[in-house]
Amino acid sequence: MKKFNKFLLFSLIASLVLVLAACTGGDDEDTGDNGEETGEETGENTGEDTGEEAGGDSEQVLNVNIKEEPPSLNPGLASDTTSSSVLDQVFEGLTRIGPDGQPVNAMAEKIETSDDLTTYTFTIREGATWSNGDPVTAQNFEYAWKWVLNPENAETDYAYQLYSIKNAQKAKAGEVSLDEVGITAKDDKTLVVELEQPTPYFLHLTAFHTYYPVNQNVVEGNDEWFTDAGDTFVTNGPYKLESWSHKDKIVLKKNEDYWDAENVSIKTINMFMVENEDTALNMFNQGELDWVGSPFDSVPLASIPTLKEEGKLNISPLAGVYYYAFNVDEAPFNNKKIRKAFAMSINRKAIVENITQGGQLPAMALVPPTIWEENEEGYFQDNNVEEAKKLLQEGLEEEGMDELPPVTIHYNTSEAHAAIAQAIQDMWRQNLGVEVDLANEEWQVYLDTMGNGNFQVGRMGWLADFNDAINFLEIFQTIGGNNYTNWENEEYASLLEESRTITDKEERTSVLKEAEQIFMDELPISPIYYYTNVYIKKDYVKDVKPSAMGSINLKYGSIEK
Repeated sequence: MKKFNKFLLFSLIASLVLVLAACTGGDDEDTGDNGEETGEETGENTGEDTGEEAGGDSEQVLNVNIKEEPPSLNPGLASDTTSSSVLDQVFEGLTRIGPDGQPVNAMAEKIETSDDLTTYTFTIREGATWSNGDPVTAQNFEYAWKWVLNPENAETDYAYQLYSIKNAQKAKAGEVSLDEVGITAKDDKTLVVELEQPTPYFLHLTAFHTYYPVNQNVVEGNDEWFTDAGDTFVTNGPYKLESWSHKDKIVLKKNEDYWDAENVSIKTINMFMVENEDTALNMFNQGELDWVGSPFDSVPLASIPTLKEEGKLNISPLAGVYYYAFNVDEAPFNNKKIRKAFAMSINRKAIVENITQGGQLPAMALVPPTIWEENEEGYFQDNNVEEAKKLLQEGLEEEGMDELPPVTIHYNTSEAHAAIAQAIQDMWRQNLGVEVDLANEEWQVYLDTMGNGNFQVGRMGWLADFNDAINFLEIFQTIGGNNYTNWENEEYASLLEESRTITDKEERTSVLKEAEQIFMDELPISPIYYYTNVYIKKDYVKDVKPSAMGSINLKYGSIEK
């Protein structure tokens, strides 16, 4: 590892100081969440709405900040952490991830597996109901899953999570009918699922929000059912959506008809949408918030050293990677040597030590070391400026270019994203001699920019949906969905398909590692760092902690003042 250039260190610190003085807030988790209300505007409501509840010892009330408006509260459409932080409380799948990180029976009170591990029979729990009193049925699951797989529903970015199911991928491509997919409600209480091949993590998948059921009787024919609180937003989880003040606050109330209601202690969850991280921290200090940081929002960067010294900062492992996506259809990043040059000329160690400061690790691979420990070393040397310059020159010659055109880094509004972008801007200018501009956009606009391919370099991140390497690798199997790079590779895709047919753990890992080697040789992204959960909470918040996947189950928590 080369030592950090002193001039570059000074430039980085100067950039960070300017950013901390000028930025108004942001996020450092997963797909990058960003609210629209200012901190002052949102903060005006906190005393009136929650002060009395938050201060009462007898009240089981939890106040958190989710920072922004959830992009979608339709489980079949959601693809971000803000939406899932709400959905995971109000919906429930056949399984749920328990406190130990393993799936436990949820809507399914009984799960039977065939000898060849390709057929699952789920018995829906007796007495399980929707928030409007309707029974939860096997048909609700069949309807919801096939809705995601319907090729007419093009915006279901997570459809590939269902591809382990027989004919699911072919149905999404329009090659077979939905009737041929291996999802069958035998009766109201029996759901039979046939897989393409044994899938060791399938019961983890059935806990994920894309696998949540929806009440067909309520939602069918109503395309706006998930856009507001009300009679059409019916749920089956431990909480109900009591109210939704858009761009301000979501209130969840305990679902007294939930099958496990007697073990749900917290009665009210207030989810504020305060964009400014400093405002959120002030609300925490004043007792208006009980939690700041992962997985809901972010701890202000400037406050992290003090919180560490005071022993208030919680840091835990998180299976996730923060990265810059290259648009391989746009020059100069159509050339892999140029992509490698940009990736190698980043000083990740300086970023995690001087900016993020939350125990993150420099990332030189795609799959996090929480899954593959050896990936802590990675596939290339961090801050290898000499090799980067060599590769850049070779790439320019291959493209018939004398010099690099100006490059723009796109990122969504966030204190951390801005600080990192400014640091990398300085590194690329200093190390590669390229002019770098920065483009900051509100989250929804940013997603449109990335989805439409109107970028050169764009900030992204990925937190594991389940604890398996394929969850990171399959993002880039095909163009579209969560793959914004426009990169695809037939051999890479073929290896992923092969891995899905292998039952031997070591053999399967070997095939997946071969795929990652191809990916890291092509480098359609530049990994920056591996995430950690970074948060502070009130001492009276008990039995609540973010998982290594970045999710949180508030049904297990309690308030003990």
